[in-house]
Amino acid sequence: MSTTPDSAVRTYVAAHRETFLGDLAEWLRIPSVSADPERAADVRRSAEWLAAKLKETGFPVAEVWETPGAPAVFAEWPSDTADAPTVLVYGHHDVQPAALEDGWDGEPFEPRIHDGRMYGRGAADDKGQVFFHTLGVRAHLAATGRTAPAVHLKLLIEGEEESGSPHFADLVRARAGRLACDTVIVSDTGMWDEDTPTVCTGMRGLVDCQIDLYGPDQDIHSGSFGGSVPNPATEAARLAAALHDADGRVAIPGFYDGVVELTDRERALFARLPFDEERWLRTAMSYATSGEAGYSTLERVWARPTAEVNGIGGGYQGPGGKTIVPSSAQVKLSFRLVAGQDTERVRRLVADWVADRVPAGVRHEITFWGATRPCLTPLDHPALRAVTRAMGRAFGKEVLYTREGGSGPAADLQDVLDVPVLFLGISVPSDGWHSVNEKVEIDLLLKGVETSAYLWSEFTAL
Repeated sequence: MSTTPDSAVRTYVAAHRETFLGDLAEWLRIPSVSADPERAADVRRSAEWLAAKLKETGFPVAEVWETPGAPAVFAEWPSDTADAPTVLVYGHHDVQPAALEDGWDGEPFEPRIHDGRMYGRGAADDKGQVFFHTLGVRAHLAATGRTAPAVHLKLLIEGEEESGSPHFADLVRARAGRLACDTVIVSDTGMWDEDTPTVCTGMRGLVDCQIDLYGPDQDIHSGSFGGSVPNPATEAARLAAALHDADGRVAIPGFYDGVVELTDRERALFARLPFDEERWLRTAMSYATSGEAGYSTLERVWARPTAEVNGIGGGYQGPGGKTIVPSSAQVKLSFRLVAGQDTERVRRLVADWVADRVPAGVRHEITFWGATRPCLTPLDHPALRAVTRAMGRAFGKEVLYTREGGSGPAADLQDVLDVPVLFLGISVPSDGWHSVNEKVEIDLLLKGVETSAYLWSEFTAL
C-alpha cells in the first residue's frame, strides 16, 4: 500500500515541531480580519506571508491571486510521476474579528502556548489547519526519499471565507484551468472530539430570503377597520406557522424531491458516535430536541433539509398597546439543503408557495440572498478511503464519519471543477471557533501534520 514509513514521519515531525509552531505563531500575529475594511492591508500581508512561506517550504509556484475583495493564495508542486493524481487543498487565511475587550484572556493576535494548546485568533479556524500541510508535505518527502510529492499538489487558500466568500465562485470559475484536479481536500472542518478521530463527508447547502408583506397604505385603526381588511402581520404569522407539518417536515410541496436519503450504514455509523444529548442541549442553550419525526438529532442536523424562521415582525413594537392594523410585516426564512436538492429549484418552490398562500389584498415581495449548494462524498468513494486510512495511521485508531450541519464554499469547488470534495480537519468543538480564547490542541495539530504526510502516498495506492 503506502511507502511512507510511519516512524520516519513521526521522527521528522518531532524534530521540526518548534520551528513549525514558531512559524504558525508568526502568521497568527497578522490580524487578517476580512470583515473589517481597516484590516484590508493586514489581509494582504497575510496572503503575501503565506505565499513566501510556501515558496520556502518548496512549492515551485506560489502566487497571490487578486479578487475584487481580499486576495487568495495559490500554490502548486507537481509530482515527478507524470500520471500521478492531482489533489487541491482548500482553506482560508482570513479570520474573525477579535479584541481583548471581547473577553479574551490575552491579546487575540499575540499567540501563546499554555497546557499543550496554542491560543490566538485563527489557531484552529483556519490558519492552523492550513499550515499543517506545509510540515506534512516536508515530512512526506523526508520519509519517502522523494524530491516532489507523490501527487500533483495544489493549494487554494482564500481570503474572504469569514465574510461569506463573495468572490470565491467567480475566482474558481475564472481560474478553473489552473485549479483542475482529481480531488479537493477541504481543511476547514473538525473532528468529533479529542478521543474520536472523524472525517466529515458532507456539508449542507443554504437558501435564505425575506418576505415583505404589505396591506393598507398606512397603519389604520383596528376598531374601525380590524376584521374587515387583511392584516399583513397575521399573514406573516400564518406563513411561519404553515412552514412545517405536524411531524416537523417542511410543508412546501416538492421540497424533498430528489433528497439523497441516509443509508443504513451511515445511520449505524452516526449512532456509534459518543453523542450525549443532554450535553448537546446545554451547548445549544435549549431545553428539548425537536424536528422531523423518524430521525435522530445528529441525522436532523447533518443529513436532513430544514426550514427555519429567522425573524418575524411588523406593526407596533413599542411599550404598551397600539390598536392598529399594521401596513406591513416581514418574515425571514432560511433553508438548509442536502445532496439531491438544487438551490434554484428550492427558490422557485418557496416563491410559489408564498404566492399561493398570500391572500387578495396583501401585496408581497420576496428577496433571496446568496445560495450555497450542498456537497456529499459517498462512504465508498476511493478518495475518502485514502483520507480515512491516512488519519487512522496518524491517530492509531478507527476513524468514524460525521457531516457538517452548516454551509461553506466547498460546493463551489465541487460544482465548477466537477470533482469529489473530501474534508480533513483536526479541530475539536472546544477550540472556540469565532469565540473568545480560540485555540488549537497542539498534539492534534501535529496529528494533522502526520495525516497530511501519509495522505499523498495513500492517494497513489488507490
